[in-house]
Amino acid sequence: MKDTWNAFVDSDLYVPPTGTGMLNNLSFALKDVFDVQGHISSAGNPDWLATHQPASEHADVVAALLKEGAALKGVTHTDELMYGLNGENAHYGTPVNPKSADRIPGGSSSGSAVAVAAGITDFAVGTDTGGSVRIPSSYCGIFGYRPSHGRISTNGLIPLAPSFDTVGLMARDGHTLQKVGAVLLNSTSRASGFTRLYVPTDVMELVDEQSMQALAPPIKHVMKSFSTTEEIVIAPQGFSTYMETFRLLQGKEIWQTHGEWIQKENPTFGDDIGSRFQWASTLTLLNMNYIEEKRRELRYFMYSQLGEDGILVLPTAPGPAPVKDAKGADLENRRLRTLQMTCIAGLSGLPQVTIPAGELDGLPIGLSFIAGYNQDEKLLNWVKENSDRIIQASVRSVS
Repeated sequence: MKDTWNAFVDSDLYVPPTGTGMLNNLSFALKDVFDVQGHISSAGNPDWLATHQPASEHADVVAALLKEGAALKGVTHTDELMYGLNGENAHYGTPVNPKSADRIPGGSSSGSAVAVAAGITDFAVGTDTGGSVRIPSSYCGIFGYRPSHGRISTNGLIPLAPSFDTVGLMARDGHTLQKVGAVLLNSTSRASGFTRLYVPTDVMELVDEQSMQALAPPIKHVMKSFSTTEEIVIAPQGFSTYMETFRLLQGKEIWQTHGEWIQKENPTFGDDIGSRFQWASTLTLLNMNYIEEKRRELRYFMYSQLGEDGILVLPTAPGPAPVKDAKGADLENRRLRTLQMTCIAGLSGLPQVTIPAGELDGLPIGLSFIAGYNQDEKLLNWVKENSDRIIQASVRSVS
């Protein structure tokens, strides 16, 4: 196929379905970090590509999707070794955000988000360690799902930080997202009821004022649909502590995962990615006991708050996608606020779905919902049933 969006590292790779089922006649794009039999995944870096062999079999998620009738149509770009949130790759360029060509698509599942947003494939598979499905989904105006940690198999995935790594999904509508999720979760549950809605006031303070105004109508619509709504504060001491907890735990795992290969091969990285790996290499002797305690603290709070029937509503990111090639303090501030928001599900291991619920000057803004651990089916079903009305609430407020 002709790739006018620079979404694909290999747009010609095609793998037909191996069976029939729930995903008949659907096509999907795959982030370039999964095993496809006979194919070498580059993980967004030419030196990785040159030092690895073709896969002997499909990753578990690829095999499951093909068995249910979906066809693989292309492998998509990623930030180098999945260690980024912007989608700008020094070696392969930046996929074009279909909503605005002068804006970044978000990363690291950049190409997957663009393939879906541009209508090239019906859905896409990415990975989400620190926000790498949720953020590009928000920036490109599509649905994105990060599962409960451990619910979807990562066998056949190039790891980044295993205690945070998840296989995520992207689609243009809640129905497709739910259907693909059901296949990978290996579940036919139709449960969808949540009885309690939580609104985290401290998360809202991280969001740009105009973006918060744009999301106010859909948030109000959601609040009206619940009989029990409660404002809560997730991080009384500030999100910077939890964000730093996430960065340190993730950084140490990343070096444990890839440090040996980096020291052996001395790969060429883009400046921003290279500096992150250099920083991660300094964490090997860091005592993580206190930091692990902070993760347990947040996890306990979120588990006890949400249980099986609670749901949290929050903006996915501080605002719409930043402009391409941006530099300086403003961009770094945006990255830090973004990580403060995405680390909630990352540290607690909870499922999160973002939907394209708002716009600001024509740029999409995602609204997210986080449910309790292992409530993935219920969350996906709830989104399928309610997302159209939530999005329409935003449209009515503009028209």
